[in-house]
Amino acid sequence: MTDTASTASRTQPRQWVDNAVRLIEADAKRSADTHLLRYPLPTEWSDRFDVALYLKDESTHITGSLKHRLARSLFLYGLCNGWIGENTTVIEASSGSTAVSEAYFAALLGLPFIAVMPSSTSASKIALIESQGGRCHFVAESSQVYAEAQRLAEATGGHYLDQFTNAERATDWRGNNNIAESIFEQMRMEPHPVPEWIVVGAGTGGTSATIGRFIRYRRHATQLCVVDPENSAFFPSYAQGRDDIVTGASSRIEGIGRPRVEPSFLPGVVDRMVVVPDAASVAASRHVSGVLGRRVGPSTGTNLWGAFGLLAEMIERGRSGAVVTLLADSGDRYEDTYFDDGWLTSQGLDPSGPAEVLSGFERSGCWS
Repeated sequence: MTDTASTASRTQPRQWVDNAVRLIEADAKRSADTHLLRYPLPTEWSDRFDVALYLKDESTHITGSLKHRLARSLFLYGLCNGWIGENTTVIEASSGSTAVSEAYFAALLGLPFIAVMPSSTSASKIALIESQGGRCHFVAESSQVYAEAQRLAEATGGHYLDQFTNAERATDWRGNNNIAESIFEQMRMEPHPVPEWIVVGAGTGGTSATIGRFIRYRRHATQLCVVDPENSAFFPSYAQGRDDIVTGASSRIEGIGRPRVEPSFLPGVVDRMVVVPDAASVAASRHVSGVLGRRVGPSTGTNLWGAFGLLAEMIERGRSGAVVTLLADSGDRYEDTYFDDGWLTSQGLDPSGPAEVLSGFERSGCWS
């Protein structure tokens, strides 16, 4: 005879979890994949240089940014580990695109979502998160967001998604239509199907970890370059082989750069790192916006600055091939910041010098 008092269960009801996974997978099927755009390099280059540049356009996700992929993976990770159930409050330390995307998935599953952020967060960022059904919770200093998110999770019996720890764990880097597999599949029919370089920034480090691991798993010759803005800990950590570096300042480029080395950043899969001045990121985002006829965000500018430099290096060495980077989000989100001259002046950012470098690069293929 079974003693029922000696049995217990802590697992989430499978029927609800099964349906939650189905809803997220159905969302992925509906959105299909993002486009790979061939960047229009100067027409006069075609007779001189055999190089090409591609942009993986992540702004076409329903929540408008690269972080849609991360949010999807983090929710599936939480559901399949038994951490998210039918009444779970979901919490994140984020004031940016990650929180916007996570709020979307929480609403899809009918779950409450709280984004923990500094009280200095702009009204436009708060409005984006709230437009997806999220709630914003404020702390005095940016360094407090991690501990406060954990405290809220414990107080509510909820789940702290913890993008900075779980980004590299939550994504299946071997395939399953992750961003790396998608890039290589979309490049398959191009003149140079295996890129010389893929260029990405690092916020959590999850995207660079996924791409770097996939390159090695599939034994591609492609190299991975991570571009890093000013005040970020990732580059000095990489250069010095240390993971205890803290800069004490936040990045001015939305979505990338961190004041500390996040657990998801894996330097061992990165072939090169480049520091990009903030003014150069702004100049490149504005320059590329003019070329494409649509605004792109500042982290896309950081990516393109790095990509242009690598193209110039290939040209100088007489190498043929392709470079791929990411169009991380739309610049329309930054109309009152990076695309506002008054705001740039208030931040001490002058993109005029880097803009001249970009113009010279288009004329000559040289990187001054």
